[in-house]
Amino acid sequence: MSIRNRLRGGASPLVISLAAFSLLLAAGGYAAAEDAAAKAAPAQAANDELLKKLELMEKRIQMLEGQLKQKQASATPAGAPAPAAAPAAGDPSAPGSTKPAAPATPTGSEKPVTKAPSPAAATVTTPDVPGKKPILGLTESPVTGLSIGAYGEIQFGLMQNPAAGGQWQAGSDAARRLVLLPTYAITENIIFNAEIEFEHAGVAFDNDDKMRGSVGIEQLWIDFKIVDQFNWRAPGIDLVPIGWINQHHEPTEFYSVLRPELYNGLIPSTWRVPGTSIYGTIADGVKYQIMISAAQEDFGDAFDCRTDANTVPKGSGTLPCTQGGPWYFPGIDGLNALSFSSPPLGDFRQLSNSLAISGRLDFTEPASLRGLGWSVSAYYTPNTTPRDAHDDFGNPLGNSSLTMFDAEFRYRVPDTALEFRGEGVYVIFGNPANLRANNDSDPTNNVGKSMYGYSGEVALHLPMGTILNSEWEAVPFYRYTYQNLQTGGFAGTDLNMPTGAGQTQFHNLGVAIFPSPKVVLKATYQKVINNDPAGANSDSFLGGVGFFF
Repeated sequence: MSIRNRLRGGASPLVISLAAFSLLLAAGGYAAAEDAAAKAAPAQAANDELLKKLELMEKRIQMLEGQLKQKQASATPAGAPAPAAAPAAGDPSAPGSTKPAAPATPTGSEKPVTKAPSPAAATVTTPDVPGKKPILGLTESPVTGLSIGAYGEIQFGLMQNPAAGGQWQAGSDAARRLVLLPTYAITENIIFNAEIEFEHAGVAFDNDDKMRGSVGIEQLWIDFKIVDQFNWRAPGIDLVPIGWINQHHEPTEFYSVLRPELYNGLIPSTWRVPGTSIYGTIADGVKYQIMISAAQEDFGDAFDCRTDANTVPKGSGTLPCTQGGPWYFPGIDGLNALSFSSPPLGDFRQLSNSLAISGRLDFTEPASLRGLGWSVSAYYTPNTTPRDAHDDFGNPLGNSSLTMFDAEFRYRVPDTALEFRGEGVYVIFGNPANLRANNDSDPTNNVGKSMYGYSGEVALHLPMGTILNSEWEAVPFYRYTYQNLQTGGFAGTDLNMPTGAGQTQFHNLGVAIFPSPKVVLKATYQKVINNDPAGANSDSFLGGVGFFF
């Protein structure tokens, strides 16, 4: 493209100024050359010299334009609108910002998360700019505004099998999960985001299928960016704003092979629901999210056990509903907490008209304590009892509310290798006498008035040096967790004889090695202790590979 066309095509003021200055210099040089040519050299020599200078000047302008584009793509000036990008489900209050690539970045400082590279990166054409490739981190996007990222996990090792008396058994989950993260900036203020998850190596329908996996939509929503203080996430599939790992559950965000124990039941991670939210920034370092969603359901049985009337199977008897009987599994119980109580996501198959409200406040790096990030959150629904819920004798069950509180922190001690994390969860049931687990003729899974759990973790960030042209880091850690899913106060038609299996301690010791902020190699030994006289018989020694880009 000629210099004239570049100037007409809307080059930046910086480039125009440089071009004008260069032309003035060139003009002076040309006049001098012309005068000299009149005295000592032919005019053609002066013309050739001028053309060379013009060619060098044009190359210089091209280089300056490229540098300016890189600078504009990598940093938005203070006070200017943020480039269009996908807000993270985990931190919706700052969509368009970039996510810390791994916990090696001080994780106490909560920063906005973008599930995929910024769509603004699609405008960068220089192929050697790191971190600016929006299609799986490999290539430029063919469509402006489109980004695709991914995360996943592979797990393997040895586990005790409680059903086999604690026998150690080797195995693997060679594709525990693979999640694709498409994002599209429809405009700077209207952002589409989704997570498409494949679990356990595929999709299965038959009992003898070797690929006993599943595929699902983990998130699906459109954000409307209004102002920093107030934005709207339209109805879709979204994560309940509780805790940290439920929203930041990529394998580079935690150090153990398995997700932290508090998120395996007390918080049913990944806790996704049909819902809509508002979110924004209250003040510097303080953000909020408030969600209205479908309520949890105390129904944990197969999907085909829901009748066409969207009720649980009616009647009394001992046959399970899968065999034509009325007996169905609880969604809330003293062994699995809330693991199986999440509402369905599709086909108008909810078993309740109740709604839930949840909210979260995020606090990032107070001035007096650099490196600290923490949050408080809460959830409430007036009823978890599904339509036509009953005990094993056919007696109807009344309503029971559900309330949850969570508080957590992450603190990377400045200028040291130390990191600390801690969390506490407390769950309250309005009327445990109406919970299915207390009315299913199984006394081992009864539920009391409340459940709770807490954990504490310490980690060290140790540089390993440059290996394979990358800076490696080792993060040895220890985490202690206690949870009580059977706190007493049982009521219902069952005998009140819980075994103590719901009162559990977890000791996790291991190391996470980051060859890159986008990849992690893990090894974890977990010791499990509970109050069951037979013992937990659930220890494990696992390895894992995780990635997020």
